[in-house]
Amino acid sequence: MNSEASYHLRRQVLWGLVLVGLGVAFLLDQMDVFDIRSLWHYAPLLLVVVGINQTIGYPSAREFSNGLWTVFIGLWLFAVLEGLWGLTFGNSWPLLIIISGITMAVRPIAERRFGQKGGNGHGK
Repeated sequence: MNSEASYHLRRQVLWGLVLVGLGVAFLLDQMDVFDIRSLWHYAPLLLVVVGINQTIGYPSAREFSNGLWTVFIGLWLFAVLEGLWGLTFGNSWPLLIIISGITMAVRPIAERRFGQKGGNGHGK
């Protein structure tokens, strides 16, 4: 199995497991076993999981840098919504500029290291 097919398989499995987890959480909430509202503040961490999934076995440098961006956005949203380190939407927006610069700088390095195209020679 080439790396692009492996990537797409892993991506589909991840989304399937996320849906199963959400379904179980909603079912337990409906059965009054668990209060799902206690989990909502962890929702941005789903973006972190998705981003990590994009960076592992990625088919292109673009997917890798997009994965880094997704991880950062998830962590940033979690920190802001939880009020960690005094971060708010109003005082932490410069972090978006910083991570934009980092992903722009990482993409050409990843392209040189791993190539611009996926494992089977088809670019996106």
